[in-house]
Amino acid sequence: MNTTLHLVRHAEVEARYQGVFGGTIDMNLSPRGHDQAAALAKYLETISFDAIFASPMKRVQQTLAPTLNQTRPTPVILPNLYEVDFGDWTGLTFDDVKQKFGRSAHEWLHLLDEGIIPNAESVAGYRARIDSCLKEILTQSEGKTVAVFCHGGVIRMLLALLLNLPFAEMDRFEVEYTSLTTVVLKPERARIQLSNFTPWRDLKS
Repeated sequence: MNTTLHLVRHAEVEARYQGVFGGTIDMNLSPRGHDQAAALAKYLETISFDAIFASPMKRVQQTLAPTLNQTRPTPVILPNLYEVDFGDWTGLTFDDVKQKFGRSAHEWLHLLDEGIIPNAESVAGYRARIDSCLKEILTQSEGKTVAVFCHGGVIRMLLALLLNLPFAEMDRFEVEYTSLTTVVLKPERARIQLSNFTPWRDLKS
């Protein structure tokens, strides 16, 4: 019996937080982000969900809202499904990180994995936190089709857990705003069925 997980990243955030390490900052969507969320909801009309799970953060809740205008299961809010805490990098741009810490922010997954980002959440702690959410999702959803509305870093950690791969290697996966990544859990292994599909862009005529 297969379980299908549709992993959805939140839409574009308000302008002042674009291009920064937002992490635990509880920000809103931009006007464009609201349009992206509406396009996502229209696409998701084609998919029947048995359950919906979501991060409590505003950018995720606002992305989810248009989908809930349809007839949908009541979402389960998982308090621990929030984005990774970037510590001293929180609120900084990539250039800020380079100037203040002498590091290439493009390597953030590896730097986080190595414990180099000052005061950031440890990868072990992050992994344990997201794994607890994944176990709760799977316990409630065996053999079902599920949507998980969350964050880019969370999706990468979920993929690391589901595929049994190192978190630092998840930079191989692009996870854009309002993207959909679908993983099918089969008895023998997890398989990626769809990766980084963005209805607001990919379905334009």
